[in-house]
Amino acid sequence: MKLANAKAIVSGGASGLGAAVVKHIVAAGGKAAILDINAEQGEAFAKELGDNAFFIQTDISNEQAVDNAADEAAANMGGINLAVGCAGVLGNGRVLGKKGPMPAEFFQRVVDINLVGSFLLTRAAARHMQNNEPDNQERGVIVHTASIAAYEGQLGQAAYSATKSAIVGMVLPLAREFARSGIRVMAIAPGMFETQMMDGVSDEIRQALYASVPFPSRFGQPEEFASMVSTIFENQMMNGSVVRLDGAARLQ
Repeated sequence: MKLANAKAIVSGGASGLGAAVVKHIVAAGGKAAILDINAEQGEAFAKELGDNAFFIQTDISNEQAVDNAADEAAANMGGINLAVGCAGVLGNGRVLGKKGPMPAEFFQRVVDINLVGSFLLTRAAARHMQNNEPDNQERGVIVHTASIAAYEGQLGQAAYSATKSAIVGMVLPLAREFARSGIRVMAIAPGMFETQMMDGVSDEIRQALYASVPFPSRFGQPEEFASMVSTIFENQMMNGSVVRLDGAARLQ
């Protein structure tokens, strides 16, 4: 499939990696539904992109909201053949912190957004994709955002790393299950990328982080993530795997 023919739903699509994916799709001539909790930001972004993008306010952790968003997007675009999961929270915190043990609700919120939200997006998208007319035998592609923290989680990332590891674990079983419907499932595990999550990093820490990336010694750009989504969508042999996009960084 070609990106120009994409009918995509992108969670977390109003900012960061998700926004870069939406821009990339629209620039190629495809259509994209921006699923995000932030209505003001999402509506402004959709307006900026023109007729091939539209916003649907969505709580990615809410089952009915995700199903409704997929239905609305499919009706607007005439189907869905690409779903990209970029909604997520960092959820940093020690299990035994200075203020006491981590509240279970905090951990649960990270799981609900990062992991359950990824499952809900997968289910909603696949439900529509299975009814598509095959394009070279395939009906759709689902791409999730994991993280190198799935493999080398840092201190304070117990909740975040757990959810990203779980996304890595879902990819192959989903790809095997959806093979009969001609739906591929992949994940990208980005390293450190230039998104809002890095806005508060001091110059000193930023330089130290740059130095930890063998090459190129910098943060990744959201456009590079979007380009990888495009590659996955257009390359039929990419299925059931996780692509590290990290400049060879291995977190210590």
